[in-house]
Order: sequence, then C-alpha cells, then structure tokens
Amino acid sequence: MTELEDLPPLREVIARHGLAARKSLGQNFLLDLNLTGRIARAAGDLSAGSVIEIGPGPGGLTRSLLQAGARQVLAVEKDSRCLEALEDTRSASKGRLELLNGDALEVPIDTLGQVPRKIVANLPYNIATPLLISWLHAIHRSPDCVECMVLMFQKEVAQRITASPGNKAYGRLAILTQWLCEAELLFDIAPGAFTPPPKVTSSVVRLIPRARPRADCRLEALEQVTAAAFGQRRKMLRQSLKGLFPQAAEVLGELGLQETARAEELEIEDFCALARRLSNS
Repeated sequence: MTELEDLPPLREVIARHGLAARKSLGQNFLLDLNLTGRIARAAGDLSAGSVIEIGPGPGGLTRSLLQAGARQVLAVEKDSRCLEALEDTRSASKGRLELLNGDALEVPIDTLGQVPRKIVANLPYNIATPLLISWLHAIHRSPDCVECMVLMFQKEVAQRITASPGNKAYGRLAILTQWLCEAELLFDIAPGAFTPPPKVTSSVVRLIPRARPRADCRLEALEQVTAAAFGQRRKMLRQSLKGLFPQAAEVLGELGLQETARAEELEIEDFCALARRLSNS
C-alpha cells in the first residue's frame, strides 16, 4: 500500500487527472506543502473527532492534515474529477480519509463526522461567505458542534471578518462572526502560491466559537439590525434604522446611543441591544 510520503507531486496529480481549475467552482489550488502544513498546524491537535475539509481539490491540504495526525478527515468535494484524483490519498490514509461528493452549502455541518469537529479549508472564493454564515447559524443553534475553524479567504473578506469598530472593513460579517467566535487573522498567502494564481492575496483566519455569545439577542434580529445599519452605512443611525424603528432617534436615545452616530461606530454589544429591542417591539 502506498504511504502518504510516497504520493506523487501535486502537479503530477493535476496533470494526470486533467484538473484544470474551474472558475465556476471558485477553484485555486494551493500546492505549497509548507503552507498547507502551516494551515493544518494552526488547527492544533487533530487526534480526536473529525476534521472537515471543503473543496480539497488535488489534496495538498488533505495530505497535510493527515500528516499532522488527523484521526479522520472528511473532505467535501463537488468536482468529481477531484474525487478521482484523491483516491490515491484515500488509499494511503489507511481509513482516515473519507470523501463526500456534494455541495458544501447543502450539507449541514453538524451532521458530518464526530465531535470535537474542526473545519480546516481553503474555501472556494465564490461560496466562502455564505458557507461561513451557514456555519455561524449552526454554532448559534449548538455551540459545541464546531470546536475550531481555520479557513482561507480572500484577504479583503478576512479583514471584514476580523475588523474592529471604526475600521472601514467593519460591518455585518465582523459583527455576526465576532458575536459568536474569537476571530484571529493568522497570515497572508501570496497569489503565486496557487495554481492558477488568483488576482488577490489570500489570508488564513482562525475562529474559535465562544461558550456563549458576547451578548444576548436573537441571531435573526441581529441580522436584520446590521443589514439596515450597514445597508446605508454613510447615513446616521436615526436615518438608516427608520425601516425597523419608526421612532429611531427615540429608541437610540433610550439605549444610550447617539442618534447621529454611524453604523461603524457601534460596538457589537450595541447592535445586540438594538436586536433585543427589535425582538421586543
């Protein structure tokens, strides 16, 4: 049986299986095993539970996860060409790699593998944000369903996830993510590390779900409030929130918030207070 260290180079796998990256699937393959190893190590101890990988492609990160000691890697891949290319890795994994043909957007994360569950993935650019939002909903329903996420995004998206109030990147994504998770931007990866090279730099982010949200509120209400506030982010809150609160200035005053403030000036807890008010109105 082939061992992991005896697998052919990734470029050879790509050539043998005709794995030209498909833009429609958001594919950019990361072939530098030093970088994939760094991503795998960022997830910590992988010897218990399951590691979920989305869009493994030719399997660079998959190999690194297995070599880092993952007890089980469950790789979700939509492209059947990649599933064929991963067969040698699956054989070499000695039962530790399971391949699932499917669309990650349609697979409930809390049904995959076993806890403690970690998600480690070079996410396809075109579905990265919707995937993250769906996982946040799952974490809100069941905080223990995911222990850790180490995810690669376009740098601009990574900055939006980790931004603080007052930063121009601060918005809905930062609030929803940081309300439920500790968020840390780990490192950047240059376009040249990928095949084909994307036009943008990528960044790796680590998200650790909190034992409980930063403040009490309903997720759906928080989504509504942040959508309204940042949908017209240049306007003062007394204007941008009028669709939700006809007496917006009065509501803001009661909550101790400046009616002339703009959305990026508010803390996450302030949006939670608005969400609670919306739920009770």
